Amino acid sequence: MLAILNSNRRIRNDLGESGEDYLEAILVLTNRGRPVRVKDIAHLLNVSRPSVVSALGLLQSKGFIHHEHYGDVQLTAPGRAYAQMIYQRHLLLKHFLQQILGVNERVAARDACRLEHALSPETARRLTGFIRRLGVK
Repeated sequence: MLAILNSNRRIRNDLGESGEDYLEAILVLTNRGRPVRVKDIAHLLNVSRPSVVSALGLLQSKGFIHHEHYGDVQLTAPGRAYAQMIYQRHLLLKHFLQQILGVNERVAARDACRLEHALSPETARRLTGFIRRLGVK
């Protein structure tokens, strides 16, 4: 869980928090081993299907996903790399908040989702090292 996070800043872009949340949601759904559909993303993020379709258009235009109208959503290689970076930051922050600071799971998950978007690669590396030095699993 505490893998060193990707420090390659070239994959950063202007997606913003919302776009990053969509990529992360697609990754989480993909990892469940079933085809990812618009309705699944809408349900996971608690947003409308038209909102998902709009976000998918942006993600596709930037080369992060493939999506045919009424078809499955698939991450491209750059989309997967970016989504994994965001998701690893989320896990790192959630772990830190729960295991080090003692924040309850629900609050830690919510706060990690907010913080993951602003965390620099340097801070992520240092936080990972700090947690490892503490020996917290």
